Amino acid sequence: MKLARVLAGLVGVVAIGASGAAMARVDLGINIGVPAPVYVAPQPVYAPPPPVVYQPAPVYGGPAIVIGWHGNRYWDGHRYWNRDEWYRHHGHGYHGHGHGHGYGHRR
Repeated sequence: MKLARVLAGLVGVVAIGASGAAMARVDLGINIGVPAPVYVAPQPVYAPPPPVVYQPAPVYGGPAIVIGWHGNRYWDGHRYWNRDEWYRHHGHGYHGHGHGHGYGHRR
């Protein structure tokens, strides 16, 4: 009886193996449709470094020299003159306050 059981088991194993081989087939599928999107990395681009630009230092000029009257003083390009000094030195007829105009004179 033991032999019958072994033989029955062997026949079962062969049957299971044979049924899998009998079910083997070749499938051919044709798919017509939109393909899946594929990401492609872009090619690396060489960008040269920006050019080095050296800006020259700014040139500052001195203050503008304005020859003429600045309030009660006259600048002649060399020095400031008080009004009385200027007219006394250059003789334009003005004698300043207190010199013949009623300011500080005794009568």
